[in-house]
Amino acid sequence: MMLCLFLLVYYSSLATCSEVLSRHKRTWIIDSFSIEEGYPGPFPYELGEIIVDRKYQVYFHLFGEGVDEEPKGVISIDKESGMVSVHKALDYEERTTLSLRFEARKADSSIDTKLGVEISILDINDNPPLFYKDLYEINIDEKSAQGSHLLAAVAYDRDQRGTPNSTFHFELKSVSPDLPDTEFFIDESGVISFKGCLDHEVAEKFTVLLEAKDHGEVVSLSSSTTVVIHVQDANNHLPTISGQTGSGKVREDESGGSPMRLHVTDKDTPNSPAWRARYTIQGDEGEHFKIETDPDTNDGILTVVKPLDFEEGAHRELSISVENEAPYFSCKVEEKTSSGLWKVNTTEGVAQRPSVKLIIEIEDANDPPLFSVMVKEVMLEENTAVGTSVTSVTAVDPDSSHSTDFVYKIGSDPAGWVTVDPHTGDITTVKTPDRESPHVVNGLYTVILHAVDFGIPPMTGTATLNIHIADQNDNVPELLEDNMDVCVSDSPTTSSITASDLDDNPFGGPFSFKLLGDVKGKWKLNPSYGFTAGLVKEPGVYSGPHTVYLKISDMQGKSGAYNLSVNVCECSETGDCRGRRETTTKASSGAIGIMFASLFLLLFLLLMLVTISCKKQFVTLQTNESSGETLLESNIENPGTDCEVTAHKHLQTNQAYISTFVSNTARTFISNHFEEYRSENHSSLFSTNWNQRTWNAPIAAGYHHTQQIGDMSTMHFLHTRNASYVSDSALQDLLHLRLSSIKETEEGLLDYQPHLYADEGDSDNHSELEDITIPDDDSFQKALQGFDPKFNQLASICKPTNTEQVFFGTNIL
Repeated sequence: MMLCLFLLVYYSSLATCSEVLSRHKRTWIIDSFSIEEGYPGPFPYELGEIIVDRKYQVYFHLFGEGVDEEPKGVISIDKESGMVSVHKALDYEERTTLSLRFEARKADSSIDTKLGVEISILDINDNPPLFYKDLYEINIDEKSAQGSHLLAAVAYDRDQRGTPNSTFHFELKSVSPDLPDTEFFIDESGVISFKGCLDHEVAEKFTVLLEAKDHGEVVSLSSSTTVVIHVQDANNHLPTISGQTGSGKVREDESGGSPMRLHVTDKDTPNSPAWRARYTIQGDEGEHFKIETDPDTNDGILTVVKPLDFEEGAHRELSISVENEAPYFSCKVEEKTSSGLWKVNTTEGVAQRPSVKLIIEIEDANDPPLFSVMVKEVMLEENTAVGTSVTSVTAVDPDSSHSTDFVYKIGSDPAGWVTVDPHTGDITTVKTPDRESPHVVNGLYTVILHAVDFGIPPMTGTATLNIHIADQNDNVPELLEDNMDVCVSDSPTTSSITASDLDDNPFGGPFSFKLLGDVKGKWKLNPSYGFTAGLVKEPGVYSGPHTVYLKISDMQGKSGAYNLSVNVCECSETGDCRGRRETTTKASSGAIGIMFASLFLLLFLLLMLVTISCKKQFVTLQTNESSGETLLESNIENPGTDCEVTAHKHLQTNQAYISTFVSNTARTFISNHFEEYRSENHSSLFSTNWNQRTWNAPIAAGYHHTQQIGDMSTMHFLHTRNASYVSDSALQDLLHLRLSSIKETEEGLLDYQPHLYADEGDSDNHSELEDITIPDDDSFQKALQGFDPKFNQLASICKPTNTEQVFFGTNIL
């Protein structure tokens, strides 16, 4: 195709080129330029001349593609003559035109004329059609029908479109192998197909040489590609059973064995779906067998999956057929027509599958006896008498028609309630059944029964006997707890009482609760019906242990009477009575110990009065030698009157008085507290080895005085700090105060923790009195001679007016 070059000069006042040329009397002679691609030369050659008719000299210039733009150096122009020259070849497939700018300049370099120039490039047939790939590989199924599209070939030509140079067609140059029943062809669109039938066993692949050729007028160009067609094997050959191996015998009651193996042959490709065999069993009504394919050998392996019974038949006849995983097909050419597809006969999935008959022999084995009922349910009332018939069971031995060839046995009887007759299967009780037994779960008692034959080895049949134990009202309601703590309060308080009954409905709860005895103003129930009742304590109930008598009845009226121990106590400190009960026990034991220690001390004082006499002059105790002691000098006390205490004058009076006082005091104390201490089980009350306890008592002088009481056989007076005169009435009041505090309440004395107060002075420097020891074989007077002088000073202190009431060591409780 040729492109024309037009020179256009635009003037604002002119309408056409002819008018411009005529008016200015200027003539431009411009020829049409074109360059043929691939011109072989020689170069440079003249393409044409540009003429501008001027009366003056102009100079020519070219700019743009092919000159100073890519592709550079292709075009040049002579400045004075306007001759255009070509210096090298061009390729149409790279560019189809060259766009340039033309200028004509005057001698002063001013522009005379400017115009655009286009040079066309002419195409030649220099490119063959090309395929996108040099090699194509495809897979097709052997059972593909003729006429199926196998591959669409695609090619292209770089020459100018729409010209013969770029127009091409496809040709199959060769096919290998060339088979009589298979012919490949390609249509105008480049789709490859075939006629006839494919056979993988004849040809696994075809190699096709494909050509694309253009229609160039001067010369025709072409190229080729290779197409490799792989034929995938399909199942066009049936498997054939070629043999069998194995014993063909199966032992009854056994599974997992393989009595037979089948062998097959197949012409299809090994390990392909067309080759792999699939077996089917016919005649296995009990589904005792399965057959699997060996993945390596393609054999069929027959296996027993469910035990066989010899008594049901000594032989099993099976029919086993085989087929391939892929469905069978066949293809046969009947006529090759001159045009179009050929006539072929195809068959798919209708072939008769090969099969074989097998005889499996069953070997007899010792079968266990079989119970007619494997799980038997019976009902039995609890408390049934021994020897009661429960039920009977029956079993049969498949290997024998005689019932004497096996015996019945108990396999499991957790509580040992029943026995079974070994020959008849009759089951009777040997113990009284109890529904509340731990072996009964939800009213069900389970017994396992066995039937054991005499075979070699012996075989055992098993059955289960479920005995449903019917409930009876043979249990009374019971308290869950028979003791409780109740806090002292000014208003009624309620505590929960919970009962339970081992019997089931309707012999159990809810229960009726009733109080027995004299409880008016003390105790009541609210509520009194249910599984839990409320025990209400009235405000008038005093602290201490109480016993509440209670009757609890079930829904049928069966009842039980119970003693409920209730401990009423102060709960402000501990929150319950536990800590207080422990303290009470310890305090009560200590109180009795103190009482007996006091009695012995009074007897000792009586003996002391016999041997001590008052001095004529009051002797003041020396406190400077008793650093750290509680005896202090005081100017407020006046010395007593000198007196003489003799056994002749006052012995009979003092002995009578003290003996009466001690006797009355001890008798009253023991009478009031003996029953209380006996109920608390103080078994060690009269032990000779008492735990040391410390008691503080106020003294007339206003001080606190501490005395330790130790072993009853050797009494020790330790840390005695003071002594004073105490009258009979004062001593009685003091004893009465102590005894009353023990008797009245547990809150004061029984919770009182002994406390040792610090002594005045230096506590590190103690001056203690010596221990007092009175041997049995020495006289009282002889014992006094061994005392320290400090003891004599204490003995000399007496009251001026009532000397017979002199006592020292007043803090005896």
